[in-house]
Amino acid sequence: MVKISGASARDPEGTKRLIAFTFYCKKVNFSFMKQAFIIGLFMLSLLFSNMPNNIPVRASFTEKEILNQLDLAFQGIPGEYYPVGEKGDIKYNFFLDLEHGYFYTAGNRIHLYADLHRWAIVFEKNGYANRGGDAEIELDYIGNCINYPIEKYPGQNYITNTSHIQLITGEEYERIQNKSGSDMERFELIDPSTKYVIVRGHKLTIEHDEKKYVHLGIKPRNFDNPRNLVSFEGLTRYLSETEPLITNATKDDIKAYLPSDLPEILTIDKFHFESVYNKNSFPSNQETYQLIAKILVTGNPNLWKPKNKPNNHWSNWESGNL
Repeated sequence: MVKISGASARDPEGTKRLIAFTFYCKKVNFSFMKQAFIIGLFMLSLLFSNMPNNIPVRASFTEKEILNQLDLAFQGIPGEYYPVGEKGDIKYNFFLDLEHGYFYTAGNRIHLYADLHRWAIVFEKNGYANRGGDAEIELDYIGNCINYPIEKYPGQNYITNTSHIQLITGEEYERIQNKSGSDMERFELIDPSTKYVIVRGHKLTIEHDEKKYVHLGIKPRNFDNPRNLVSFEGLTRYLSETEPLITNATKDDIKAYLPSDLPEILTIDKFHFESVYNKNSFPSNQETYQLIAKILVTGNPNLWKPKNKPNNHWSNWESGNL
């Protein structure tokens, strides 16, 4: 006799199939030993067909390896998985920076991808690049399977872990820019009569009600702005808050430099961030990245249970101030 311990509670349908299969074995007059053998195989098939996908499995990479690669990126040092390149090539290894002086940060997220042999972390942020004069998404890639972007020039290549995706072009900002008042009133402020802005091909209405911006923590520029006009960075942050499906990176954007078959594990919208300008605060010592490393090694997103409060919202960090 084959005993099924707790099978009916976990998988009643599987139990019904097993009972039916047992009667079939008797009907065709299989011997007792053959019945027991066949039923045993059937039970194993039920067991594996109902096994949860998030059972930890030993990966070929380790938490230590992941944290080491994060520490290298934190220091701007190219990791061991970078292409060798040619003599004279310049390599950049960037880390998530919510305080960049040339970039008014708006939205930001962390994306995790892994299987048993490959892993990748993709840092995402969007905002207004005050030196570039456009709004864009910035993606920073760290992992052991990155197809690193390479800009090729005669005699020298630039190898980086960063990709940029334009949200609002410089020409579009010029079109909607305020054109009356003093020079500073025309600098990076929006014409109050402008009705719309084009964001990645989408025509979005421009909101001019100051109260709606303030409600989201977006204050008008407090100098050379007597009419409290909407600023370029203010509009970018407002759209990030109200139109995230358009201002966030798409799955195709994120996977542009990853293997197409690499499974996604988790996207983290809220997390605890520490300044990259505190050079003593290595990622390997931070709870956020320690949990990320565990999730990538086990493939279990349920391990994301941080104790530190999230603080990655743009309002907690000063940026774009240079």
